[in-house]
Amino acid sequence: MTAFVQRLKKLFARSPEPSMEELREAYRRKYHNFRLLLAANNAALTVMTEMETALFGNFGFGMTFVRSQCTAVCVNVYSLIKYLNELGGNKYQVLETIFKGIQDNIESYLTQYRPLSLEALVLPLEEVNKEMGEGVGGKMANLGEIAGKLPDLAVPEGFVITAAAYEAFMRHNDLQAEINRLLTSLETDDMADLYRLSSEIQMRIIGSEVPPAVAQAIDDTYRALQARVGPDLRVSLRSSATGEDTLHTSFAGQYRSELNVSQQSLLAVYKEIVASKYALTAITYRLHKGIRDEDVAMCVGCMRMVHAAAGGVMYSRDPTDSRNAAIVINAVHGLAQGVVDGSLTPDLWMVSRTTPLTITHREIADKQARIVSLPEEGVVREVIDEAGRTPALNDDQVLELARLALRLEEHFQQPQDIEWSIDSQGRIYILQSRPLQQTEVATEMPLVTIGADHPVLLTGGDTASPGAACGPAYHVKSNVDMLQFPEGAVLITALPHPGWAPLLSRAVAVVTDRGGITGHLANVAREFAIPALFNTGTAADTITPGSLITVDATSRVIYEGRVEALLAEAGARTGFMVDTPVYETLKGVMQFITPLNLTDPDNPDFRAANCRTLHDITRYAHEKSVHEMFDYDKTKKLARYFIKQLVVDVPMQWWVLDLEDGFKKEVPGREVRLDNIASLPMLALWEGIHSVRWEGPPPVDAKGFLSILSQAAANPNLETAGPSAFANQNYFMISKYFCNLTSRFGFHFSTVEALVGPQDHENFMRFAFKGGAADFPRRLARARLIAEIMERYHFKVDIKGDSLFARLEGEPADYMLSRLKILGYLSVHTRQLDMVMLNEDQTSHYYHKIIRDIDTAVLGGPAPETSPEA
Repeated sequence: MTAFVQRLKKLFARSPEPSMEELREAYRRKYHNFRLLLAANNAALTVMTEMETALFGNFGFGMTFVRSQCTAVCVNVYSLIKYLNELGGNKYQVLETIFKGIQDNIESYLTQYRPLSLEALVLPLEEVNKEMGEGVGGKMANLGEIAGKLPDLAVPEGFVITAAAYEAFMRHNDLQAEINRLLTSLETDDMADLYRLSSEIQMRIIGSEVPPAVAQAIDDTYRALQARVGPDLRVSLRSSATGEDTLHTSFAGQYRSELNVSQQSLLAVYKEIVASKYALTAITYRLHKGIRDEDVAMCVGCMRMVHAAAGGVMYSRDPTDSRNAAIVINAVHGLAQGVVDGSLTPDLWMVSRTTPLTITHREIADKQARIVSLPEEGVVREVIDEAGRTPALNDDQVLELARLALRLEEHFQQPQDIEWSIDSQGRIYILQSRPLQQTEVATEMPLVTIGADHPVLLTGGDTASPGAACGPAYHVKSNVDMLQFPEGAVLITALPHPGWAPLLSRAVAVVTDRGGITGHLANVAREFAIPALFNTGTAADTITPGSLITVDATSRVIYEGRVEALLAEAGARTGFMVDTPVYETLKGVMQFITPLNLTDPDNPDFRAANCRTLHDITRYAHEKSVHEMFDYDKTKKLARYFIKQLVVDVPMQWWVLDLEDGFKKEVPGREVRLDNIASLPMLALWEGIHSVRWEGPPPVDAKGFLSILSQAAANPNLETAGPSAFANQNYFMISKYFCNLTSRFGFHFSTVEALVGPQDHENFMRFAFKGGAADFPRRLARARLIAEIMERYHFKVDIKGDSLFARLEGEPADYMLSRLKILGYLSVHTRQLDMVMLNEDQTSHYYHKIIRDIDTAVLGGPAPETSPEA
């Protein structure tokens, strides 16, 4: 027996003498927990990065995202606490208590709930005012205000089924818990998944029972209204959700309304409107407007049906140009539905706001059809031929509507979006009045010269939302087309149907053949700042599907190809989540997740008791796990016989932990030489690490330098910081065919794990890279640069914010080892590149230098065009 083994056995003199294999197996188990801890740590940090990216990117995430991310990060942090305790003999149990407190703080943010402001299940419209929006919804609150404060304006008689009734309905059928479960499984970027989920939730609601107390209250109030207006009463049931009809969240056309409903159908239609809270349009609208599902209660307005001779929508100011003070009126024969749903191209009048009111512009459309009430119930579209070419309004009606628009604007103290109807006796009824969102237009529009290489495909139409954008044309005619709509395309459609609204988060522009600028889809396009050109007449027929086009909605022109001059003036699309409820919730929970307070492991304050966030716990746990694996304290004598310092002529320290047969022969001392390493993947990594001498940090421009200084001094979310006994140490854990490299260079952290042996199907490698001292945009750009390089060499790459994850598997050993050389090179030569990532010239320089180094010095020849199996 060797003296080395005898010395090991003396360490365990108080118990039966273990064999060398038993000792090695004990350390393998220790490494197993360490490896699981690293995986949980990486997973937790990845989730944190995704949450930071969501705040930074400021686009389209809902409470489902926030809850699922909070759950994921908590699960992973709890796991790493468990593995750290197993590594350290349960000496870190205080972390469990700290974790529980942090988790409780997060949960308190996620479960915030606004109590009901009204207890009544049903309220007559005359008892409602604009201050009651939380109890009756914005739409009915405004109508109640008009009915009570402006008695000379007519509003159809009616009542409101309140938020309290909605809560009672959901509670009676125990629906909310099941809906929350379904929403948690939602894949927000998958339109088919959204469509399936929407249908499933709506069917559950429609199949549920209206609570007896709610049903009785609705029936009693309907009968009281019937006694006032007559036995032939029919009503319109209109969605009036809380949060609807505000300045920045109109929910235009996102919920359901039903016209000409009988008493027998009242409860069934009520459930359908409640279910429309989860219509595909509504789910995606809330998602991209940052509205929490739990903050929306579906109230329903029930109003006497106005059997309209004409109807439409008017704006007290021009919605597409804040400089234009004109009143805009759209009208059709019959019910206003033909205007709001975009199925008819309406007549248009522009009226000056000066006294006396004057019609300054008119366009009479060929309306072809009208929507009217059926004698018993429901509505029907009927063709009107020649009558469709006649104006829906006479001049006196136009001017009277304009006066009403000014009156409503004055009362509500802001521009208004108003739906109205005129009955057969000529009386005007106000059906809706909500704040109008106007588009700011630059006071001086620069002249743009379009070259002859961009032919004009189409001119004319109406500007529903100004701006310019470019993308491939994608024609949408059905729900199947909608499910397949690609990111960044131009939506081409015959009618501006409100059902296409979910596509506005993916589309860069909208072009329609028909429809007016006062319709629901136009409203939503303006809210999302999507250029929209309506009523072009021939776009669906003349624009080739898939062709690249530039839509100039402001000037009402569509060009072939990409017109850079127009797009440069259009500017970048900005985020719209800031200050929304979901954004504020995410920002609130992240104060318990991402700030990093423990930065210096050598500071006496670097203690478990000082962990205040989940990021603190991950930082502390990672540092302590490295100590547990690699500490040379005398109480850790076992580690001395398995951990060796690599003897190499480089300024950094490299340590090697032999898990099994990673050394060619036994090493009794504390150092191991490279010629004694038997691990194939480690040797390949090392070859890449020292293949090209690192030139040091790149020269940094002033902005990059100041970014790094400010981040290092003030950013509480940096992945690492401060001096550490392990800051310049890097660790290989090896066997003959396996290697795990954990390396940290200042602010940068990377891991490589690889199994490379004679069985091709077992071979794999994983690479993770994150961190940096620069600001988030530079770190993000650096991750994308590395991804582009790795994809050139056939790695499968995934980017999560500023973190990069790559993998390769199932390839022959020689090919895998060549790719490990690339990983070794990248681990060294991509550090601190984040400093220059917003300098295009330097970014290009380093990209080409890295490719040149890899092709020549690392691989020793040109990069292969395909992998061995390609």
